[in-house]
Amino acid sequence: MADDLEAASDAYRAALQRVQDGLAEVASARADVPKVRERLATAIVTAYRDGQRVGEIARVAGYGREQVRRILRAAGVEPGDTGALDA
Repeated sequence: MADDLEAASDAYRAALQRVQDGLAEVASARADVPKVRERLATAIVTAYRDGQRVGEIARVAGYGREQVRRILRAAGVEPGDTGALDA
């Protein structure tokens, strides 16, 4: 019976450690989001200026077309610049 108590206690401590490790991983990922989001925005603008259509950019980026348009406008890219906003 003491062996079962020790095994259960060890399993509990291991589970708590996995939770702590998971929380640290989440915190690290959250810290990365702003710079990764900026990198994606830069890549969206570059792709648009290279002639990719908004619909294709949206599909690859996982955004809706209107979000891609907002990102482009925030970067100072207006309709008529290289690319096609209404695609």
